[in-house]
Amino acid sequence: MPVKIRLARHGKKGYAFYHIVVADSRAPRDGKFIEKIGTYNPNTNPATIDLQFEKALSWLQNGAQPTDTCRAILSYKGVLYKKHLLGGVKKGAFSAEEADDRFNKWMLAKDGIISTKVNKLADADAAEKAARLAAEAKVKEEREKAIAAKKAAEEAAAAPQEEEAVKEAPAEGGESAEQTPEEPEAPAEA
Repeated sequence: MPVKIRLARHGKKGYAFYHIVVADSRAPRDGKFIEKIGTYNPNTNPATIDLQFEKALSWLQNGAQPTDTCRAILSYKGVLYKKHLLGGVKKGAFSAEEADDRFNKWMLAKDGIISTKVNKLADADAAEKAARLAAEAKVKEEREKAIAAKKAAEEAAAAPQEEEAVKEAPAEGGESAEQTPEEPEAPAEA
């Protein structure tokens, strides 16, 4: 039975999420599989890979062939390098302790590269957010200035009308005072 390590697609349209599975090469892509050994989410930056390292290594040593994408994933996680080192130990090129030391040094270097990328992405995101906030503040100030100018123009246009209304109001008030009937005078007592 030719066994493959490959991806089985899950998720929704436009947002794919993959399971890393060991399956018979004749089975359908999303069909029956022998064992699920991890997940792969390419939608995040950097991509999220959750892999059962020991199971993947044992399947590779038993002859399972990874597809091109799975080969890249296994290489990224260090499974292929570990298989290579174990092959050197089996041939007697170096000891198991030296293989473990080499692998640990490689993993530390890889973790450093990944953390640098994550920090760089976080810094870029923070800088972009600050730039958007500054642009938004600038737009807000321009809007406030435009509103203040509009209100000033409305007040300036309304001020002459109010002055005319104030001039007419005393004249109307004086006429109304003259038109009010006078109270009868009380008779004077002698």
